[in-house]
Amino acid sequence: MSMWWCLRLRREAASVPLARRLLLDAMDSAGVDTEISYELSLALSEACANAVEHGRGEHSDAYCVTAYLDGDQCRIEVSDSGPGFRTAALPRSVSVDAEHGRGMFLIESIADHVRVRNRPGRGGAVVTFDKTLKWQHADRGTGDGGRAAQGGGSRLLAAG
Repeated sequence: MSMWWCLRLRREAASVPLARRLLLDAMDSAGVDTEISYELSLALSEACANAVEHGRGEHSDAYCVTAYLDGDQCRIEVSDSGPGFRTAALPRSVSVDAEHGRGMFLIESIADHVRVRNRPGRGGAVVTFDKTLKWQHADRGTGDGGRAAQGGGSRLLAAG
């Protein structure tokens, strides 16, 4: 299975559960394991919350969420138009009772790969994370976790 969607959301707290619900529904429709779906929705919520809190830009009060499911891979990207990340300031570890800085730490602990970058020229931050998917039903009628109909490897993610 291959699908993708892109949302442009207002930079307000109410947009976070909307993005999370859409991801959970898409994952459920695709037959993704519920534990993996939950983990990815949690990581997405943290990335969206960062965009809402820190992503105010001069030209836009919105942020974008793009999700790709291709074969057994998922890539999620959250971009905003704010001041961007000071990557040297990203924490490598976080105290359990810390008030700030847990979002990126959580995303990094859930995802297989995380990339944080600033958008050149336009301003803003882009957080991209990938995770290998597992399926709800190993048989799904194909004996291979439902992947036979998906055409093998991930063309979308190979380019990233």
